[in-house]
Amino acid sequence: KAIGKATGTGTTIIFQPDASIFETTEFSVPTIIDHLRQQAYLTKGITLIISDERTDKKDVYGFYFEGGVASYVQHINRGKEPKHENVFYVNNHDENSDMDIEVAMQYTNEYYESVHCFANNITNPEGGSHLVGFRSALTRELNNYARTKNILKEKDQNLTGEDVREGMTAVISVKIKDPQFEGQTKAKLGNPEARTAVESIFGEALKIYLEEHPRDAEAIIGKCLLAAQARRAARAARE
Repeated sequence: KAIGKATGTGTTIIFQPDASIFETTEFSVPTIIDHLRQQAYLTKGITLIISDERTDKKDVYGFYFEGGVASYVQHINRGKEPKHENVFYVNNHDENSDMDIEVAMQYTNEYYESVHCFANNITNPEGGSHLVGFRSALTRELNNYARTKNILKEKDQNLTGEDVREGMTAVISVKIKDPQFEGQTKAKLGNPEARTAVESIFGEALKIYLEEHPRDAEAIIGKCLLAAQARRAARAARE
């Protein structure tokens, strides 16, 4: 109810966990901090502040990232050696599906793939249609670039999906009006239009990025070719 003149606008939400429903009612500050940091990356330009007033110290933490998921990739890659200086980044709207697509990617000297997928800021550990679209465009565009620049000769085999993902760190975030998740935990996105939208937006942006950053492109293709050589050597050794 109205109780007087306001000095500003906004909404306050107060939540108290019910001990008869929740096993744990004690809030874990590190867990909340990790979640808020992730949300600040996924919605660039917003400021999130948390203060723990349960102690006399009243610790306060704040997060603000202008770079969006590109900053997130840099955060994940801290302590690793990047293969190229620039972080690939695209943030665009797909008119056909009315969907916002945001993707960031950087290769490192590591030998494993680190990909994080989100739909409406909800993490999708099992990926889904947006991940399928990303992988399809990634393999296609890197092969096309390598063929166009004659890095892959006519007799050479194409790079496989496994080759182009080795050492890659990527964050894929889509904002979609009617998300369809597989399972109650929302672990996997099922919208087929997300595959088409991500494949189109990311594929076109990656094509331009490779042309505009030839040194980065050379480093990425070099990493992929090494992965392909190692894969073929391992297969030969098994045989």
